[in-house]
Amino acid sequence: MRDYVGAIDQGTTSSRFIVFDGEGGVVGVAQREHEQIYPGPGMVEHDPLEIWRNTRAVIIDGLAAAGISLHRLAAVGITNQRETTVLWDRHTGEPVHNALVWQDTRVNDLVAAYGRDGGKDQLRARTGLPLASYFSGLKLRWLLDHVPDARARAEAGDLLFGNIDAWLMWRLTGGPEGGLHVTDVTNASRTQLMNLATLDWDLDILRLFDIPAAVLPRIVSSSAVYAEARIPELRDIPLAGILGDQQAALFGQACLAPGDIKNTYGTGCFMLMNTGGQPVQSRSGLLTTVAHRLGEEPPVYALEGSIAVTGALVQWLRDNLGLINRSEEIEALARSVPDNGDVYFVPAFSGLYAPHWREDARGVIAGLTRFASKGHLARAALEATAFQTWDVLQAMRADSGLAVTSLRADGGMVANELLMQFQADLLGAEVVLPTVTETTALGAAYAAGLAVGFWRTPADIVANWRADRVFQPRMPVAERTRLLGRWSKAVERSFGWVEG
Repeated sequence: MRDYVGAIDQGTTSSRFIVFDGEGGVVGVAQREHEQIYPGPGMVEHDPLEIWRNTRAVIIDGLAAAGISLHRLAAVGITNQRETTVLWDRHTGEPVHNALVWQDTRVNDLVAAYGRDGGKDQLRARTGLPLASYFSGLKLRWLLDHVPDARARAEAGDLLFGNIDAWLMWRLTGGPEGGLHVTDVTNASRTQLMNLATLDWDLDILRLFDIPAAVLPRIVSSSAVYAEARIPELRDIPLAGILGDQQAALFGQACLAPGDIKNTYGTGCFMLMNTGGQPVQSRSGLLTTVAHRLGEEPPVYALEGSIAVTGALVQWLRDNLGLINRSEEIEALARSVPDNGDVYFVPAFSGLYAPHWREDARGVIAGLTRFASKGHLARAALEATAFQTWDVLQAMRADSGLAVTSLRADGGMVANELLMQFQADLLGAEVVLPTVTETTALGAAYAAGLAVGFWRTPADIVANWRADRVFQPRMPVAERTRLLGRWSKAVERSFGWVEG
């Protein structure tokens, strides 16, 4: 009996395998972290082979945790860290370089050069994205330019490119022995190489970025039976869903109607709003992206605001400053003071993403006096997440014309009650946490389950969703206005640190 669906959740810091039942409940989970590699300032890498080894291991461990055999899986979906760029040899399966992680900024010079020639928004109408170091296309260009012989091998068809979803799918389906080289529309929309209207690679952009089409995967739907797995850990199980992690969280949060909005609080923060069947071009610094495509149905689009550093700031306080021993200790330390002591932390470690898109920005701590303590620093670090989210939501309200009154929240940081209450206070809107918090993996499982008929229609997803906690705003408007004014001043201080 095939009464469960699995999801491979390959994230920025770890790989997980989660088994879900028909109501979207978690039955078993396994997780393994992988190394974060920092070769130099602004450079962040992962070892794709380590990620692959960990993926295989968590599949075994996750099935064991669920207490089921693999034959009880109806299908498996994949969700992944987006924009992280892998280039590998199709004959050996060996990456030609470590993966360039979405946070990596080594392509800033390329971004600046293209920006001087045509402006930062020259590709926005076709791709929904501004020129930025964030996206995969220029990372691929960097690899082709800097890895010896890579360009010649790519043009000869010997190298393959993909975000992590394509790397895993190719490996799961045989690798050098006939592995399937595909990526779904959500991941393709994050390369800055796909045309939002045609849902295909844009040949003009490929020429502009000097990227050979031979390295690119085939673009497929987010929910379809692509192939059966060929590795022993998942032998013959249908691989039937792929969603980039933030689109997966939107799907797992049952944000299936235009205007539905969610924010995922993880290493970074990612807010997405479902905008329906038409892409909405942002005038406020947001991204236009594909939310999902089910089978042969028309695509659904979303507006997205991406924040680079939120949970990563807590890790920085732990690992770099030794302010806490475990990430979970941040809330108690922040609660040791009644407010932020007029301290504001702008974590622009690699520039600022939405809605500012300032690659010249760098992190600042503003408002320090002799009164400031480690408690104030901890509180300012937590509040930075909420302030940055407010910036993005304001942009989303402006672009959509909607008065957002409710935000569905997920991700590791939602366990922090101080942060969630402060978030509701700043937004002047309720913040709602779902009963099932593994929304990213759940979205991938839903996509796979729909493809094989495990769930019949998207209405089943909406029926499964349940609220667990609701945080209502209670901060006086005058206090909110004062805090936001100080935050805006601190953000301005971060601009222009790196001179172009």
